[in-house]
Amino acid sequence: MSDVTLRIRGEEKHYPSDAHYLDVVKEYAGSYDAAIALVLENGKIRELRRTVRPGAEVDFITLKQSSGHKTFVRTAILLMVKAIDDVCGHDKSKQVKVEFAIGNGYYISPKAGLVTDEAFLEKLEARMKELAEAALPITKRSVPTDEARRIFADAGMKDKEELFRFRRSSTVNIYTLDGYQDYYYGYMLPDTSYVNQFGLKRYENGFMLILPGANEPDTLREWQPREKLFGALQTADDWGRKLGIDTVGDLNEKICEGGLEELILLQEALQERRIGEIAKHIVDRGGVKFVMIAGPSSSGKTTFSHRLSVQLASYGLKPHPIGVDDYFKNRQDTPKDEDGNYNFECLEAIDVDLFNSDMVRLLNGETVELPTFNFKTGQREYKGNYKTLGSDDILVIEGIHALNDRMSHALPTASKFKIYISALTSLNVDEHNRIPTTDGRLLRRLVRDARTRGASAQRTISMWPSVRRGEEENIFPFQESADETFNSALIYELAALKQFAEPLLFSVRPGEPEYHEANRMLKFLEYFLGMSTEDLPKNSIVREFVGGSCFNV
Repeated sequence: MSDVTLRIRGEEKHYPSDAHYLDVVKEYAGSYDAAIALVLENGKIRELRRTVRPGAEVDFITLKQSSGHKTFVRTAILLMVKAIDDVCGHDKSKQVKVEFAIGNGYYISPKAGLVTDEAFLEKLEARMKELAEAALPITKRSVPTDEARRIFADAGMKDKEELFRFRRSSTVNIYTLDGYQDYYYGYMLPDTSYVNQFGLKRYENGFMLILPGANEPDTLREWQPREKLFGALQTADDWGRKLGIDTVGDLNEKICEGGLEELILLQEALQERRIGEIAKHIVDRGGVKFVMIAGPSSSGKTTFSHRLSVQLASYGLKPHPIGVDDYFKNRQDTPKDEDGNYNFECLEAIDVDLFNSDMVRLLNGETVELPTFNFKTGQREYKGNYKTLGSDDILVIEGIHALNDRMSHALPTASKFKIYISALTSLNVDEHNRIPTTDGRLLRRLVRDARTRGASAQRTISMWPSVRRGEEENIFPFQESADETFNSALIYELAALKQFAEPLLFSVRPGEPEYHEANRMLKFLEYFLGMSTEDLPKNSIVREFVGGSCFNV
């Protein structure tokens, strides 16, 4: 059998022509601080079961990297669903939905007929361990799209059948584990032995699948519940069910039917009602002078603060929206991260002393000129924005650090009302393929940054890991301290963002470090039919990103 030559990390290596990358990585496993999950073959991501390509330039992706960790999570979910199939039978394995992530846990909800009590979880965990220890292969085959629809129709997986009705590609990749067939969006690990760390915990009406995080792929940390976040996510999921839209296929069907205008009006009304409820809670408390709104990047904080202000005004108050971003330090004074890049997400990027000084002066009845930050020049500017607070005035302050008491240390606690906002996507690709909330926010940020800051998709994607680290350090630890939680995601928004995001993502070229993430997002957007933004209300949170808002965002 003839040999093939690969160039691996700059060194030539020889392998049999029928070798797989799974054979190749065995030589390099000890060279990395985490298991190798995927291969980069001539700059393209490949699964380990793929046959080697003669002459290829090869590098590796581990479980610590974003693509590798996503692959691990996907594989763990397949293992879990297969175990449910074994424990309960195929009819019951179709009755679970992978809902959303909370920390290092993934909430799994049962449908009618599946009881997820302790006895069930004990059997499920035992079977998952058996499957993992058996190191069963996970194989992939490509079938015509029409055949895939028939396969999943026969299996009773209507969500996948409906998804592929709108598939433009002529083929679908189907994964098989010990006779069980399923579809997953993205790559898979080669066998079940990789999923050697997991936990199951009963929670609410379902259970949490607990997995290691990307930072420590070999360590299973104790899962910490976040009750307020879960409540917001569950409410979003309930809204989706009431609207009849659980999956991308449901949304595409609604677009085809021409019922999108009613859907937009209904969900915008639901959001407005929720904003009104929060405003009433603020008024009922009494004595609130500072409404502090915080959330991760691209949550729609600015639009929300304006809409909340309108609701507060309906109670006779005089709200004044203020953005913490206007208190960014000048660019030359901005701290840098360990990679030497400006760290705009840390609290130290904000002039906290100036912010507190201005707010205390306003609280004391003084007239203060507030700054405006110019993101293109990286400098604070003063443009005659003077404020004076009277008895009915209330400041609506939004920014990623607003829930952190260090940000507003000089302000009386009783005068503050804290709101956590995030875009908590309730839509799934299908019942076993969730849409991470981070994907929705990244698309929002891509579109907004290009429109308002002149930033390329490449730049936005390159900054995203730093943004995410900042959120983990500076925002998420404070979310449960909020008085209220607001979900800014709209069930139709990914279809609206699609037409704006795709040209930006296509501008990222092969060979650039951000290409793989851009390509992943492009493939993700292929699931969606696009929609016009013409009928979106002028005060919609989506307008903050696509343009056309009635607010100054």
